[in-house]
Amino acid sequence: MVEVKLHDIGEGMTEGEIIHYFVKVGDRVKVDQPLVEVQTDKMVAELPSPASGKVKEIVVDYGTTVSVGTTLLVLEAEETKEAKELMEMKLEETAPLEKDIPTTQPQPTKQAKGKEEKQFIIAAPYTRKIAREFQVDINEISGTGINGRITVEDIYNFVKKRDLVQSSKEMKAISAESIEQIKKPNVDNRGREVRNEKETKGEEIPFRGRRKQIAKKMTQSLYTIPHVTHFEEADLTDLLAYRMDLKEIGIHVSAVAFFIKAIAVALKQFPVFNAKLDEENEVIRLEKEYNIGIATDTEDGLIVPIIHHADQLTVRQIHDKLKELTKKAQENQLTPADLKGGTFTISNVGPLGSIGATPIINYPETGLIAFHKTKKMPVVVENDEIAIRSIMTMSMAFDHRVADGATAVAFTNRFKQLIENPKLWPIELT
Repeated sequence: MVEVKLHDIGEGMTEGEIIHYFVKVGDRVKVDQPLVEVQTDKMVAELPSPASGKVKEIVVDYGTTVSVGTTLLVLEAEETKEAKELMEMKLEETAPLEKDIPTTQPQPTKQAKGKEEKQFIIAAPYTRKIAREFQVDINEISGTGINGRITVEDIYNFVKKRDLVQSSKEMKAISAESIEQIKKPNVDNRGREVRNEKETKGEEIPFRGRRKQIAKKMTQSLYTIPHVTHFEEADLTDLLAYRMDLKEIGIHVSAVAFFIKAIAVALKQFPVFNAKLDEENEVIRLEKEYNIGIATDTEDGLIVPIIHHADQLTVRQIHDKLKELTKKAQENQLTPADLKGGTFTISNVGPLGSIGATPIINYPETGLIAFHKTKKMPVVVENDEIAIRSIMTMSMAFDHRVADGATAVAFTNRFKQLIENPKLWPIELT
């Protein structure tokens, strides 16, 4: 027998919600065939089968949140030599520490009788997310995509038909007497209107998954790190003009791509902000890689995908990677590799209209810069003349245990120098 357990599929993961099983008891499965879909604090992930065989038991029902190390289902594995070797390798990868295994297991799931399910459902995680939001059983839908893949349009069409049928049934069920009763207010013996509990009770939002993990990490950061926020302004007039020149010759590069590249260059000169404090061993570890996290707003909450080795990428390559990661974040398709190894984080909130903030550091990093709204304003330039310039505000939060205010000012000044002077880029941003 092989126990398939919830293992750590993302950095810092401690628990996950079981949102869908691809198999049922009695199904035969192959090695690496998807068995279960799990919602972690950062992504939706599919857990593959570590061996070929038959599903003997499903231990945890879908909709349950369990900790890492919990047994989800049990396989009766085939005793072939190849399968045995692969199974041992898989179990070594997924085996949790004994202390992480719960002392009690959830009750086995009850299998629905008389209802056949598709054994293989082809649908992207984002499509499954839409289905869950509309409370749609994806097994009831016939996919119109390639090889029967279920698309988002299939979900919407199914919901439209379902709602039409439901509305028709409800209209037939409502009698003239019930309609009249609805019009009459419910009153007590003194003639005062009495409202039912549903009318007075506020809406409830589940506090779990990504939102719960965000809360834990923000609390850990705020109560562990003595935050200091340094505010600064940068003149983007020349940068924006340079971007327009590039656009005219067919090159589209976002301003944020230049920001990321400039930060990578500045971090090499001020490596203390590309560091992590190890209090236990009493050392500040200066990271060798420059991996910039991009704070990204999604429907499920804040998430920080990583642009790895930003110092080795061109501005255009950073722009392309930024677009790719943002799209994957919005569609809930980020992989563990997309979220690991960050050394410094940026937050571009200017497009939302922000003019300032005191951001919370992405623990255990040392610094974070937030870019706020860019607006045109009169500025005193050379010879005391007044000119209209495009000024962006920014705020940098840093760990005062690791760095001091003067170092933070020097770091942001270097960053400003790079983004305010396009003439430096052929020399500096390579």
